[in-house]
Amino acid sequence: MSVLFECAYDGERYVGLGVPQDGTALRLYPLHGARLATLIGQSGGDAAAITAGRIPVDVPAGERHRVRLLPPLMPDHVGDALVSGFMMTHNVKADATMQDQPNWFVKGLGNSLRVPGEPLSVPGDAVAVCEEAEIVLVYVGDQEGRPRYMGYSFGNDVTDIGRFKQHAGHLSYAKLCEAALSPALHLGPPPRKVTGEVTIERDGAVSWKGTFTTGTDALHYELDAMMSRLFAYEVLHWPGRVHYVYIGADRSSFHGGHTMADGDRVSLDFTSHGVTLTNTLAWAPLPA
Repeated sequence: MSVLFECAYDGERYVGLGVPQDGTALRLYPLHGARLATLIGQSGGDAAAITAGRIPVDVPAGERHRVRLLPPLMPDHVGDALVSGFMMTHNVKADATMQDQPNWFVKGLGNSLRVPGEPLSVPGDAVAVCEEAEIVLVYVGDQEGRPRYMGYSFGNDVTDIGRFKQHAGHLSYAKLCEAALSPALHLGPPPRKVTGEVTIERDGAVSWKGTFTTGTDALHYELDAMMSRLFAYEVLHWPGRVHYVYIGADRSSFHGGHTMADGDRVSLDFTSHGVTLTNTLAWAPLPA
């Protein structure tokens, strides 16, 4: 399966192959103004065809500070991207009250996404925050505006689960924390099984550790039906709009009795797929 990532280097956009690792050299291919989503569509998802004829630029490890990794297919204007997701999708959370379609929420526009290494802002009056290790589906609106599936990535849908537990109608507020997203776009259908580990550190020491399982086999709902129902709403159709859809999580540190705090360092190791997201939580000051 092909894996691509996009980045900005010296003010220009480039594409690379594979999952970019911290502290390593990168081989980048200039896009020369082309939109990566268009190239993926034209090539049928063939990474070799996307990079063919593009003269690579090698960035040594010591120059990585000049490279800014981007969320997959992030448009030039963050307002052209919508970040959303579904809740209570997994079998471990299923009960007799489950509906035929899971609840959907809007998390924000493109500026709500952060790549690994960047801090994740949490509202200053958050009640109880948790991580949520998830598969994230990426869609781009075609010329008629219909969202077309491009591939998947992995993310951390940070959530004020305490606010939701206090009042189920406040899910929309609970989701207004920034989210982490891997810059790697995996071209292909969403994986059936993903396994990994969460590590939370406070003041340099591990304060909580746990495992997670996700993937389409873990879902209580049929994924194609979920997405078809969602994108049947024409209000979500717009040419070129990028949709990042978080499809739900396994149990989190909150369910393990852990309480997060400002400055906690959260690492999600999607071990089965070689992807790691590490971000520090930052409680935002309340407005005066």
